[in-house]
Amino acid sequence: MPASDRNRWNDRYRAEPGIPAPSPFLTSLDALLPRHGRALDVAGGSGRNALWLARRGLDVTLADVSDVALARAAAAARAEALPLATVLVDLETAPLPAGPWDVVVCTYFLHRPLFDAFQAALAPGGLLVVAHATRTNLERNPRPGPAHVLEDGELPALVAGLELLRSEEGWMESGRYEARVVARKGAGRG
Repeated sequence: MPASDRNRWNDRYRAEPGIPAPSPFLTSLDALLPRHGRALDVAGGSGRNALWLARRGLDVTLADVSDVALARAAAAARAEALPLATVLVDLETAPLPAGPWDVVVCTYFLHRPLFDAFQAALAPGGLLVVAHATRTNLERNPRPGPAHVLEDGELPALVAGLELLRSEEGWMESGRYEARVVARKGAGRG
């Protein structure tokens, strides 16, 4: 990612009035998600999802390209005495933080080569949670732009090899047309 992109994200997080609420999709999975183990929040910004996972009792690592966002998340975690590690990383050019992970969450970040890495990084029985806009979203919303959306119907194929627990696609409470999946790595897969 060019430095100008990192600066743009840093500017965005500097202007953010506070850490937003966690993803409604993620919180709707409360009964399914574990309350202990290791979790990775991929491109999680200022930690809205990472902090929620940590409050549940998970040891969470938040990976993002914005040092401003990571500093905000780390400060919020310290204030609540939550287990949160932060990793400054450009996930378009560098590997995921080392697993195994009991939960990997990736909301609103798309880099297709990561899907193989997600599967490899999951612990046996681990869960992958993904939500992202698809091409239909462009009918009502200019962002993310055409180069940064899933094709309609594409997401389930990107998690092939995992057990699909939940899959949906449509206009969501966010006002975006999204694809969402929850998938589990088989217990026998290492």
